[in-house]
Amino acid sequence: MHVMILEDDVWISDLLRQIVHSLRPQAQISCKTSVTAALDEWQSNPADLVICDWNLPDGPGTRLLERIRKQDTQVPLVMITGRADRDSVLEVRSLRVSAFISKPFQVPKVLDCLDRLLPATSSLSPSFATAVERFADFLAEQTSENLDMPLQAGSFARLVALGKQPAELRGLYEIACEEPAITARLLAAANGAQYSNGGSACMNVHEALQVLGVATSLNVALGLTLRPEAELQDPELILMAQEQFGQTQSLCKRVADLATACRIDPAPLHSAALLHRMGELCVLAQAQLWRDKGHSLSLEDLSHALANSSSELAGRLKAHWRLPIPLRDLIGACYALPAINTRREAILMHLAATELSGQADPTKLARLHRLVGLN
Repeated sequence: MHVMILEDDVWISDLLRQIVHSLRPQAQISCKTSVTAALDEWQSNPADLVICDWNLPDGPGTRLLERIRKQDTQVPLVMITGRADRDSVLEVRSLRVSAFISKPFQVPKVLDCLDRLLPATSSLSPSFATAVERFADFLAEQTSENLDMPLQAGSFARLVALGKQPAELRGLYEIACEEPAITARLLAAANGAQYSNGGSACMNVHEALQVLGVATSLNVALGLTLRPEAELQDPELILMAQEQFGQTQSLCKRVADLATACRIDPAPLHSAALLHRMGELCVLAQAQLWRDKGHSLSLEDLSHALANSSSELAGRLKAHWRLPIPLRDLIGACYALPAINTRREAILMHLAATELSGQADPTKLARLHRLVGLN
């Protein structure tokens, strides 16, 4: 089964991809951001269902639907639009659009809509075969869009429950400001071309929620609940994740205390502290997928991956999500300080991480205290 998604908003596209995968795990999904690319894709690889935005950078999505209807009168077509009024629906009546999804959409309604339109598949479970035999090779072959972090125990259920209620910012903020995975995705979306106004970078959850609005923010977060690695199931992996989350929470608290003492805005520092273990958490999420595929994974191999692959995966996530450079610098400061032009915020991050490591000598700590402005 092949599903084509034409949507230039990468976060809406990713959410739709996750929705389709959750309904039809074996589906082949191609995501395009321009009408031209989608037309080329249709000619070489026609789809069994097409999800299309109305307005694209190079013209209306109706161009694609018109081409499809000249060749195929049966394939279901789904139109994504902010203009699902009667006149707009009548405007494309000749295209026999199967369903309209109004922006901003509600995930449960989209799930129900696409489940009815997607072709049925075999009831057999999807094949988990993989060509690689080592976990290290499995990590290396993953594309950046397949990398993510798990949620903490309990957050998955809280997020799902939040999605069944009228959208509101307070409940989402309470979850997001504690969850690295949600924080990263909200910041990535808010700093993306579709939402950024070209001004200063969005560096914290509160700003991201204001930029995106409640409906879009909730959709970005709910996209996580559709990923199989979002909720760890393996007891060993859950315990290891709890350790990583514990270190993250400790750093967040220490950073907040130091920021108050130094009269520095704690919000961007909180984001950096929350994300400083993103590589390790990504390894654990991938370990869950690896074990779900029926492969064994020894504690030795998992520990080796945590020690040797976390940094590389973190770098790939930062680049894929295009996290702001100032935020990346704050995250990096948890591990090392640049030799020159070091800002107080970076020094504070390094000081907090060094204190919690318990391995720094008093002379270094005293120097860091002086540099950040503390006696």
